[in-house]
Amino acid sequence: MHPAIAAVDPDIAKLIEQEEARQRDCLRLIASENYASAAVMAATGSVLTNKYSEGYPGRRYYEGQRYIDQVEALAIERAKALFEVDHANVQPYSGSPANLGVYLAFVQPGETIMAMGLPAGGHLTHGWGVSLTGKFFRAVHYGVRRDTGRIDYDEVRALAKKERPKLLWAGGTAVPRIIDFAAFGDIAKEVGAIFVADIAHISGLVAAGAHPSPAPHADVISSTTHKTLRGPRGGMLLCRDAHAKAIDRAIFPGLQGGPHNHTTAAMAVAFKEAAEPAFKVYAAQIVANAKALADGLMEHGFELVTGGTDNHLLLVDLTNKDVPGRTAARALDAAGIVLNCNSIPFDPRKPFDPSGVRLGTAAVTSRGMHEAEMKRIAGWIAEVVADHENESVQARVAGEVKELCDAFPAPGLLLD
Repeated sequence: MHPAIAAVDPDIAKLIEQEEARQRDCLRLIASENYASAAVMAATGSVLTNKYSEGYPGRRYYEGQRYIDQVEALAIERAKALFEVDHANVQPYSGSPANLGVYLAFVQPGETIMAMGLPAGGHLTHGWGVSLTGKFFRAVHYGVRRDTGRIDYDEVRALAKKERPKLLWAGGTAVPRIIDFAAFGDIAKEVGAIFVADIAHISGLVAAGAHPSPAPHADVISSTTHKTLRGPRGGMLLCRDAHAKAIDRAIFPGLQGGPHNHTTAAMAVAFKEAAEPAFKVYAAQIVANAKALADGLMEHGFELVTGGTDNHLLLVDLTNKDVPGRTAARALDAAGIVLNCNSIPFDPRKPFDPSGVRLGTAAVTSRGMHEAEMKRIAGWIAEVVADHENESVQARVAGEVKELCDAFPAPGLLLD
């Protein structure tokens, strides 16, 4: 692919090569990132990008769909089997459009929805004020306990009974513990709400049995298809048969035109990969690596929100290190360790300059790393954060990081 791009646009080709080298030589600890396989990326770059396909399989507005229908049907059937659900819509362009589809299917502007607040670890599209979802709907938010950093399900139930939301969301972007989907399902039934589980971060863990599934409890499941699932950048909605028509109408024609067929094909490939036994081993190792990294960081005096993790994600409070999250993230980036600054619950600092950092272990696990490597990574993080203005330390650690990365080649990359 690179020679073809270089022949037309050497500037873009060079930037792609540089980004590929960065992904090869750095430890990618951003919790929402991963390495897609060569097969997934090949499908994404296939001739399917040339075809327009408004509608659904067997019900298209354009002709020439005989192969596209089969591609989408495969993706749908594989998603249904993987997550054990009645219905799947694989057309959302990403997670946010998928979530917008849920609103369009079930609530009217001004009606009440309920979700985890963004400062507690929720997502913008769960009714936060700066999002369209917070402007069009009346959003009430639950948080976490100050003493544990965990959801208090009794408080969620009390708030739901008081506010009577039409939609009840579970899930978020910085939730390091297992979500009790059964409890959310019971609460939703008590107040007559549609229960939506947003599993964008943990869908790969759910598919592999490394995290409990919301399927027996949720009316609708929303997810991206990258992150721990290791597919292309896309979205999907899974639901019970009773909601299938509402969901499909909401996505098309409600929100979108033609689906991205190349992405749909890549989803199908990723779902096939996720059904293999090796994927279960990978998902279990993600969790084992996250726990090992958490233990390693705590041994170096770092404080973790909730005191650890049950999934792929760690949220670190740097207050006791007297280093802001953005400062630490930039120093670590210079040292070849890529993560993001992140607000912590009850954070006294502003969101653009928060007190914490967020880490995830999906990408390093895809490279084949195990617990021993997590201990080394924790040591490097401690060293760089403690001396965050020392460029020579950053340069040395970056060299050591590259040596480790060379020993664990990243899947799917073209460069040696």
